[in-house]
Amino acid sequence: MADKSLNRTELVAAVAAASGQSQAAVNSTLDALFSTVAEEVGKGTKITIPGWLSFERTHRAARAGRNPSTGEAIQIAAGYGVKVSAGSKLKAAAK
Repeated sequence: MADKSLNRTELVAAVAAASGQSQAAVNSTLDALFSTVAEEVGKGTKITIPGWLSFERTHRAARAGRNPSTGEAIQIAAGYGVKVSAGSKLKAAAK
């Protein structure tokens, strides 16, 4: 696993330094990006940033499961999840 991590504050500071924008401007841009991604994925729209990332809503069928504390069989309702895939540029950067 990665030895380092970058939290949101550190990411905002790094992007602000690299772009010459204020941290407030970068922070509001990230808020708008995440809000838009969440809204569109919630509608079922696939979002693709070629070479970097793609976000897609996936459907999970209803299934049988077990309550881990009692061992009782339960029915898990159908629902949705989100699939995030790395693009070629991001994969190449990770090598």
